[in-house]
Amino acid sequence: MNENGNIRDARTLGMPKMLLLGLQHMFAMFGATILVPILVNGYFHGEGLSVQVTLFFAGVGTLFFHICSRMKVPAFLGSSFAFLGGFATVAELKTGIFADMSYGEKLPYACGGIVVAGLLYLILAAVIKLVGVKRVMHYLPPVVTGPIIICIGLSLAPSAVGNASSFWPLALIALVTIIIFNIWGKGMWRIIPILMGVVISYAAALILNAMGVTVGEGAPLLDFSGVSQASFVGLPDFQICKFDLTAILVMAPIALATMMEHIGDISAISATVGENFIEDPGLHRTIIGDGLATSLSALFGGPANTTYGENTGVLELSHVHDPRVIRIAACFAIILSFIPKMAAIISSLPSSIVGGVSFVLYGMISAIGIRNLVENNVDFKQSRNLLIAAVIMVCGLGFANGVTFQVGGASITLTGLALAAIFGILLNAILPGNDYHFGENPVGDIHRGIGINTYPKKDLKKEQK
Repeated sequence: MNENGNIRDARTLGMPKMLLLGLQHMFAMFGATILVPILVNGYFHGEGLSVQVTLFFAGVGTLFFHICSRMKVPAFLGSSFAFLGGFATVAELKTGIFADMSYGEKLPYACGGIVVAGLLYLILAAVIKLVGVKRVMHYLPPVVTGPIIICIGLSLAPSAVGNASSFWPLALIALVTIIIFNIWGKGMWRIIPILMGVVISYAAALILNAMGVTVGEGAPLLDFSGVSQASFVGLPDFQICKFDLTAILVMAPIALATMMEHIGDISAISATVGENFIEDPGLHRTIIGDGLATSLSALFGGPANTTYGENTGVLELSHVHDPRVIRIAACFAIILSFIPKMAAIISSLPSSIVGGVSFVLYGMISAIGIRNLVENNVDFKQSRNLLIAAVIMVCGLGFANGVTFQVGGASITLTGLALAAIFGILLNAILPGNDYHFGENPVGDIHRGIGINTYPKKDLKKEQK
């Protein structure tokens, strides 16, 4: 059913348009997803993660997540950046069994740690199932989840600016194109602004590259060297993970961060779509899907998976909320993983274009967090609410490199978002004067995805008035 200009059943658009929408979601996740193996390869001196394996398990993990969440949640799972610090730590381990290992030999042990991290999701899912989502979410009121969602978007902002600054003209072309198609586009053009931003800015890049325009210290605007070397068809380079307690102690605790990010992302998706996914299909199901997708990826040499904010931004811009479109994007990612040359062509997308697109996507995520605070009538005249939001914002944005500490000789890093979630939840539980009572504002709760919907949709509209 299509309501309020939002499309929940994309089949009404026809298959060609659905394929275009799926392609748009794939482009949205592509840059960040392949950036993870590129960065990890730097830590492991060229012996790190495979881009093809990463794409394969982004697609497979997304489909697996949709199965676990009863095909209801329009979420895409891409590579998680939260584990980058863990990869860097494992790469430099020089004690015990790692003393005489090459960088490539250490990588499977880092993946083994991620397998355990993914399984930790099952513990949280079990707690939610046993005590009930209503009781668990009482400790995650709008004053906590709203600022966390804002931080998710703003923490990505430096990445958008950094990418865009590599060549501002292309970034601006991508940004302006998205704005034009989203505001003034008609029909199908209005719901594929991201795809059009990528296509038009890439066409501009081809023209500028042919004119001899360079970036940085004379580097070409487009680098096709990887395209010429890549084959047309090839299997991803799967490898089985290995387990060691030291690597597990490095990687597994990072699950605390990604689980909190998952709750924030599902809240953001729920708020964007206007459906209560935390109640139906249930937060425990989405957490299980995310955790098992992460373990499955790492089991065969891929990175951890996580729900992707980039694709939440696409949902907000396109107003197409059909999970089928996300599954089409997942199939595109799987197909692409078996075509090295096509993956290389897309990898040639200048980072400035990724930056221009990210300007909109990352900002949309933060805007959703602000909307959650407004719709839930969070009272910032109360000092406790100001303190909680202030601490969350500073932790989420201030600890850019996280906090690293030693446990059993292993280095463990908690990301800024993990710290924001931990301190936000603790302060909300400890400080007196909690003015939030779960279920009293069903409209606001449902819009942020953390409500128990006791109203039919027709009555919700009356309640909103």
